[in-house]
Amino acid sequence: MKTYDNIVAHLGDKASFYLDHVSQKVTKDELRLPDKNIVDNVFVNSNRSPQVLRSLAQLYGHGNLRDTGYLSILPVDQGIEHSASFSFFKNPDYFDPENIVKLAIEAGCNGVASTFGVLGLCSRKYAHKVPFIVKINHNELLSYPNTYDQNLFGKVMEAWNMGAVAIGATIYFGSQESNRQIREIAEAFAEAHSLGMATILWCYTRNDAFKTDKEDYHTAADLTGQANHLGVTIQADIIKQKLPTTNFGFKNLKFGKFDDAMYETLTTEHPIDLCRLQVANCYMGKIGLINSGGGSQGESDMSDAVRTAVINKRAGGAGLILGRKAFQRPFKDGVELLHAVQGVYLEERITIA
Repeated sequence: MKTYDNIVAHLGDKASFYLDHVSQKVTKDELRLPDKNIVDNVFVNSNRSPQVLRSLAQLYGHGNLRDTGYLSILPVDQGIEHSASFSFFKNPDYFDPENIVKLAIEAGCNGVASTFGVLGLCSRKYAHKVPFIVKINHNELLSYPNTYDQNLFGKVMEAWNMGAVAIGATIYFGSQESNRQIREIAEAFAEAHSLGMATILWCYTRNDAFKTDKEDYHTAADLTGQANHLGVTIQADIIKQKLPTTNFGFKNLKFGKFDDAMYETLTTEHPIDLCRLQVANCYMGKIGLINSGGGSQGESDMSDAVRTAVINKRAGGAGLILGRKAFQRPFKDGVELLHAVQGVYLEERITIA
């Protein structure tokens, strides 16, 4: 089956809803869209050094999506964030760090993101074969009770020493610890840039007050959009964010700054428009937005991943960072799923809404 027909089949009876939508709030003409010259056109006049530009060029220039402006990244830090046994029992091969790197290579990903331990153990064998992104902080799951805090697990120089082209980090925006995390990661990103590495920020919201009896606003477009805006402020070169599933976080939780007119002016209820608000908060797309693939749900994973990719691409995003849907299944099936996602970004008939 041809790629476009395959995409339509995965979208099912919602195909027209996703593929024919035209965004009329923040329009595509207002965005900086991904293309093969993204590094030159966005960063060449910035404060990023030539070494950082080279690292970004390596990341954008690798794998099946090379030189398109889009990214397909394999992230596997769930052994820390969700516990290793829970993450890998469906496919114990991934207790072995080398298999994580092999999956990224076989699937033609732009890069592989994982822990100091995983990438450090494989660095001499693979750092020159696939771009490494070292995740420098984590919420480890063994502390009891769990405090859901992101803590540094190593030094930026260690990532540089193992040949990484980028570091990644998470900030739990909205949490009691967020101010400390912002300071820590801003300093880490400045050091990474001084060493010539690019920076990727997981811009997650986290606060019990963000979830009510009626709605979970952790994935509200306005809250996640503001998290993105804070992320680009500390000079993340790429933003990772969950796909928005709702809106009106500031309004319905009654905090922060909001106006009914801002919602009417900037977005609608359509998933592509909600995601576009996230893109707009990334300096109108000049800093690439990659959405996460989410957890594995079983048989629906392929369709869910394709749908997420369609929403991200048509919103003006820069790709997907997808892990659990790929590594929590047999190696061959994981490769096939990642290829299906990449196919969305390579399909010229899937255009910006």
